[in-house]
Amino acid sequence: MKAYLIAVDGSEVDASRDVVERMFNEGKLLWLDLFDPDNDTLARLSAFLGIHPLATEDAQHFGQRPKIEDYDGFTQVVAYGVQSTTEPLVEVHCFYSQHYLVTVRRGDCAAFAAVRESVKKQEGKRPNRLMLLHRLLGELTDGFFPVLSEFDDSIDEMQDAILAKPTDEQLAELFTQKRWLIMVRKVITPQRDMIASVVSGVTELPGMTRDIERYFRDLYDHLIRISDLVDSYRDLLTGSLDSYLSTVSNRLNQVTKQLTIIATIFLPLSFLTGFFGQNFGWMVQRLTSLGVFLGLGIGTEVLAVVGLLLLFRRRGWL
Repeated sequence: MKAYLIAVDGSEVDASRDVVERMFNEGKLLWLDLFDPDNDTLARLSAFLGIHPLATEDAQHFGQRPKIEDYDGFTQVVAYGVQSTTEPLVEVHCFYSQHYLVTVRRGDCAAFAAVRESVKKQEGKRPNRLMLLHRLLGELTDGFFPVLSEFDDSIDEMQDAILAKPTDEQLAELFTQKRWLIMVRKVITPQRDMIASVVSGVTELPGMTRDIERYFRDLYDHLIRISDLVDSYRDLLTGSLDSYLSTVSNRLNQVTKQLTIIATIFLPLSFLTGFFGQNFGWMVQRLTSLGVFLGLGIGTEVLAVVGLLLLFRRRGWL
């Protein structure tokens, strides 16, 4: 288990259990970040900080929906971040009170390193815990923008490749992208609603002021933009899938047309060769010269082929 402990003056200190308890008792604990803690460690820490067992159980069994829960003495916030389109979303459990901020996670993303660095740059200024929570949620949210931008580029490249030559690998990639986008949509929508409950006053956070509320409104605006992007990319993927199916269908029609043309050309040839191959005495006695062979035997076949080709070209089939 990795742990990062930030004091109220912005300095990073050793995250041992004794230091955490001492800083908490002295009121110097600003932020404790736990990376993949075991259940026993989390249970002991929760009991010491007074975190409700239901909230602790959520942090022990990940896969929760983004939410904000108000308990006596602290608030639980479940939020998500993203690292890339090839990695799972990062689930973060935050326990906030006026005396501490504890985050529990199993995945890693750039948001945590960015927040730690920003706190270190303000060492000695006693950062506000609620603003620190906002900064963390903001970094988790803003991390979606570059990933979605890359996702947009991949959709454009996929569409160009589909129009050039559709393949089974592209179809599999389309479904993979669609699954990832659905997964993002499942967390962004409730995360947006969660922040909406904060800015609307439905959920009250300790230490909230009118000035801090403006920052949460800005965070809510970012989540709306991400939600709109996800919906637009979903439509683009649906359009890409339709383009793939249409392109495959058009190519199949082209192949079918070519085979039909070939079969149609061979139809009069089969008739002529069958007709002149009849062993009738009248034909055997009269169709004996080379000119008759070239004119009737070969000439009619060539004439039939040329006539069909001209007809197909005139009708735009070739």
